[in-house]
Amino acid sequence: MRAVDLINKKRTGLRHEPGEIASLVDGYLRNIIPDYQMSAWLMAVCWRGLDAVETAELTRALVESGQQLAFRDLAMPVVDKHSTGGVGDKTTLVLVPMLAAAGCVVAKMSGRGLGHTGGTIDKLEAIPGVNTELGISDFAAAVRTRGIAVSAQSPDLAPGDGRLYALRDVTGTVESIPLIASSVMSKKIATGARAVVLDVKVGSGAFMKTLEGARNLSRAMVDLGLAAGLAVVAVITAMDQPLGMAVGNILEVQEAVATLRGGGSSDLLELCVILGAEVMVASGAALTITEARTRLEATISSGDAHRCLRDLVASLGGSPDAIDHPETLPTAPWQTPVVAHQDGVVARIDALAIGEVAMRLGAGRATKGALIDPAVGVVLSVRAGDRVHAGQSVGVVHSRKPLGSTDRLVSEVIGAFTWSATDIVREPLVLEVIR
Repeated sequence: MRAVDLINKKRTGLRHEPGEIASLVDGYLRNIIPDYQMSAWLMAVCWRGLDAVETAELTRALVESGQQLAFRDLAMPVVDKHSTGGVGDKTTLVLVPMLAAAGCVVAKMSGRGLGHTGGTIDKLEAIPGVNTELGISDFAAAVRTRGIAVSAQSPDLAPGDGRLYALRDVTGTVESIPLIASSVMSKKIATGARAVVLDVKVGSGAFMKTLEGARNLSRAMVDLGLAAGLAVVAVITAMDQPLGMAVGNILEVQEAVATLRGGGSSDLLELCVILGAEVMVASGAALTITEARTRLEATISSGDAHRCLRDLVASLGGSPDAIDHPETLPTAPWQTPVVAHQDGVVARIDALAIGEVAMRLGAGRATKGALIDPAVGVVLSVRAGDRVHAGQSVGVVHSRKPLGSTDRLVSEVIGAFTWSATDIVREPLVLEVIR
């Protein structure tokens, strides 16, 4: 069937027959089908959707467009995690070493960020000397020999997704649950893990703004994993306020290290324990959630998780001193306190507003390929539910240039706060778990 026939078929809301989507993707990757026809089909999908069978076929086509890793012969389970992204999301830096220290093998390919702050790769590469550009063979070797590997996304894994995503990014076709689900899961399936935990954020600082949307995306990704023989658990988590206290690349590395040392943010550690316990049970590394939690928490008290992060950074060419003494990492030259103008209880801290301030400071990217400043950002000192007095510092803005107390960016940070005269009930961190 011609590409135009497949476009018309989906545009009118009809279902594709088996093999049609695979043929379409294959033709596009072999440059037989041009960008303009593939763009038209993607727009039709955005309007009409794909059912579960169609989404699974698209995912398989993307997986089969490149190499596929397999670690089934390893004695210990290979696990992976993915986050849909949010403000202050540094969970990989904490969770990956915790899982490795708890007896799992971790194979994690991550991306660079677009928006509020950098992605996991940007955060790691903020550490001097770190190079995350591992070839596929080096990545597989690290998984097998060290039991822990974190790398920038390889163009050899699901390259079809890279081609499609670049097209979606410039044609307004990113926001489609079947397309998002197939993009995420094609890379996870190709990486070769036995089980994956998905941290699906919902709220003002997340890509998914509604619980219904987050639930639909979670179910689609879990079903794709099931169809591919991969155990997948989706944990829907709140992102109406930043995760942890730090928003900014080096600032988040420092908070992650503090968390692994038993300090840091309690909500960040709790989220990592929840995510880790789910993937340990899904992979068979632990029999129960209680057992998994106990083992993960022990990696903090023993210092083993901190040592795993130290070893990971060293394996990527970074100095272990950055993890032993994170205060020596490069800092922004100016720190401006953000002061409360009233007494009250913090009812909410708008994650999106804080993330946008961080991006304008230079911590994130407005466009792909833009450079980021690893040292700038915002560090909060209070959370929703805390009682604050007028004149008290509620955060600090780390900037490349001096800012006055009335500067727009400083004002926008305090403007992100909503106040209550009475105590509030804190929003739960985890909203749903879909297994």
